Amino acid sequence: MRGLFITGTDTGVGKTILSCALLAAIAAAGEPVRAHKPVVTGLDDAGEPDSRQAETWPPDHELLARAADMQPEEVAPLRYGPAVSPHLAAALAGEHIEPSQLLAAARACACARGAAPADSTLADVGEPAEASIAIVEGVGGLLVPLAEGYTVRDFAAQLGLPLLIAARPGLGTINHTLLTLHAARAAGLVVRAVVLTPWPDVPSVMEHSNRETMAQLGDVEVAVLPFVPDVTVEALARAGATLPWRRWLE
Repeated sequence: MRGLFITGTDTGVGKTILSCALLAAIAAAGEPVRAHKPVVTGLDDAGEPDSRQAETWPPDHELLARAADMQPEEVAPLRYGPAVSPHLAAALAGEHIEPSQLLAAARACACARGAAPADSTLADVGEPAEASIAIVEGVGGLLVPLAEGYTVRDFAAQLGLPLLIAARPGLGTINHTLLTLHAARAAGLVVRAVVLTPWPDVPSVMEHSNRETMAQLGDVEVAVLPFVPDVTVEALARAGATLPWRRWLE
């Protein structure tokens, strides 16, 4: 399985925008690419506008699907309304998330013809037909529980993909990012880079310092993703093209 796992220092730090920018840029370069997010929660609150965008942001799995030219149901097999952690969202729906099915669905996403159709279940997912680059987005941070006793970090470790960590560029990001790096490396995960987003056109002294400090203290590459002004694939691809994704995939 070839690809990248996108995690974050918290929820709402730009994981989906980073994932979509990568998907759109990779697709624009002519590479086969697939998107996957094991669980989406918070659909009851989806669609709230961001004052900086002319268009309302769609739910995560819909935006990922747009960037990857997929159906939203293919991207995220499990979808819940409440804005809570996945294990609680499933429990509130009277369901139980099975880690083995999460892994099977994620591995099957890295194919051009093997993703599950919109009306299938996790158990129906077949074997990959053609290898593609997989961009797998986590849920919240690494220690968020997907199921009882099973975290996003466990899921990422079993997939074995290298990580990108989405982080804010402003105040508080040093501590959050270094803690996430520690948690990742403690589980044997390989971190390709931290990506600060949205990186302003004119960064402040603090933002420059944050970037340099995290790179030094975390012994990690710290890249930046510019603000994406709208939800078009073209805008996402332009932003993603500024990132060294080819090197990260090596």
